[in-house]
Amino acid sequence: MCRVVPLFALKGRNLPEGVERALGFIPPAAFAALVANDLLTPGMFDAGLWPGAAPLVAAVAVALVGFKSKSLLWSALTGVVVYGLLMLI
Repeated sequence: MCRVVPLFALKGRNLPEGVERALGFIPPAAFAALVANDLLTPGMFDAGLWPGAAPLVAAVAVALVGFKSKSLLWSALTGVVVYGLLMLI
């Protein structure tokens, strides 16, 4: 019930430009929090430097491919392949 009340209250109204711009930051911020939560965990280097750094190295590779190609498919494939190869080392 609490989630739909603002939808009905704001139906047919335009929000101020500043509010719309601020609301645009919510999805990237939520995604960044989810990614950071998976990459940066307490005790991630307890098993050694390399097992803890492997996800970070794979994330950097994904970011580079993502910025260069703008393709979610290539980014996902890069992450899987790089992480898999790093786990074999």
